[in-house]
Amino acid sequence: MTADAPSWHDRYEMVVGLEVHVQLKTATKIFCPCSADFGAPPNANTCPVCLALPGALPVLNDHAVELAVRAALALECDVQSVSVFARKNYFYPDLPKGYQISQFDLPIALRGCVRIGTRPDGSPINIGITRLHMEEDAGKSLHDRFPGATAVDLNRAGVPLVEIVSEPEMRGADEADAYLRALKQILEYAAVSDVSMEQGSLRVDANISVRRRGETHLGTKTEIKNMNSFSGVARALDTEFARQCAVVDAGGTIEQQTMLWDASANQVRPARSKEGSHDYRYFPEPDLPPLILPLERIDRIKRELPELPDARRARYRRELEGLSDYDVEVLTATAAMGDYFEQVARQSEDPKSAATWMMGEVLAVLKATGHTIERFAVRPADLAKLIRMVGDGTITRTAGKQVFARMVETGDPPAAIVEREGLAKVSDDGALAGWIDAALAEHPGEAARFLGGEQRLQGVLVGYVMKKSNRSADPKRVNQLLAERLGNARNRSTSTE
Repeated sequence: MTADAPSWHDRYEMVVGLEVHVQLKTATKIFCPCSADFGAPPNANTCPVCLALPGALPVLNDHAVELAVRAALALECDVQSVSVFARKNYFYPDLPKGYQISQFDLPIALRGCVRIGTRPDGSPINIGITRLHMEEDAGKSLHDRFPGATAVDLNRAGVPLVEIVSEPEMRGADEADAYLRALKQILEYAAVSDVSMEQGSLRVDANISVRRRGETHLGTKTEIKNMNSFSGVARALDTEFARQCAVVDAGGTIEQQTMLWDASANQVRPARSKEGSHDYRYFPEPDLPPLILPLERIDRIKRELPELPDARRARYRRELEGLSDYDVEVLTATAAMGDYFEQVARQSEDPKSAATWMMGEVLAVLKATGHTIERFAVRPADLAKLIRMVGDGTITRTAGKQVFARMVETGDPPAAIVEREGLAKVSDDGALAGWIDAALAEHPGEAARFLGGEQRLQGVLVGYVMKKSNRSADPKRVNQLLAERLGNARNRSTSTE
């Protein structure tokens, strides 16, 4: 973004539409039995079909169709009972056939919606989806394997994709970011894709134009490619917005073209003039019949959809008291996070405490280790037992944190750790008095000042007692006993006077 960029937003409006390519979570490619796994040696997952050898014919992967329909329904699209595959013709070194099998005028789904929040005036932000269509991926050109040469890896050629095309209804980089995060979350919940930008299973092209505030017509758009993170998408949009505003402000004309994002230089640069549909010379794929989806199949897939993010958040707000909106957002960030939380809440019979431990200790460990909840060492049932032990007074909250740390380290259940390390809460006055005596003896200065009337030192002394007891002393009773000693000291002082 340029130094003048903030002023552009006063006079110009950003208009954004996104094209998102999502790899479907299938074992094999869309038109052949080759593996679709990521990370194989170059060109290991190839066969005559994805290499486009003469005489090889495509056979549609039915599981890819199932996942595409599931994705469309999760995004509230109208699934079409008849769709047609087409040849999209263009030359690129990693496109062996010289065309891509995609869908054009008859896609598998139309007219969807993604809800991303509200605008400052309180109006909802609902981003329309124009279409969702199926297609195969191209290969990958590698420019860093051999000096001065480009290598081609065709493992990705033929991997099944859906392309999700939004309406140009986003009005800023922040809305584009929110749309992408909501879209990713919905597709994760629906279990149709890994949606990993790092592995290329989610890729974003952004169409952006500018217009003066108050205008309703769309300006000439450019398309930005080569963005490999959501933050990169936002930065690229802001940078291109500033560039287009400067051109229009100077009386220039925006040229419709494809731009490449250079993250290291924080720049967009032209790659080529933007193609239109006529440039691709679409025509129906002669080797594949129309895809016919009976209404019974569409209805069955819709019935089998899992609970989606909006529905889960609404249920939490409706059924679980004491959770803030922020808590709800975090606890439903992924389906796995929500599933883990619900197991803990149900088995502990204390949803509020379950949320507190999840938002505190659990998330802190996940952040420190970089792990996801799927790899978390503590089983939901064991965390629920720990919460019950704290709740029924078996151990103190402080000891509970110590037990939790051991659970993360060892994977052991809480009861075993409590017994092994002697952390059961002690409320016996005799034992507590012994620890109090020892703590006062080890800290005579603080003890004298406390017994002399400095009541604010009581919390400090409680801490010494807790440490002395290895966190097993009942802090409430320790406070009571110290208060009694302070009272006795005052009484003695008064009687002496």
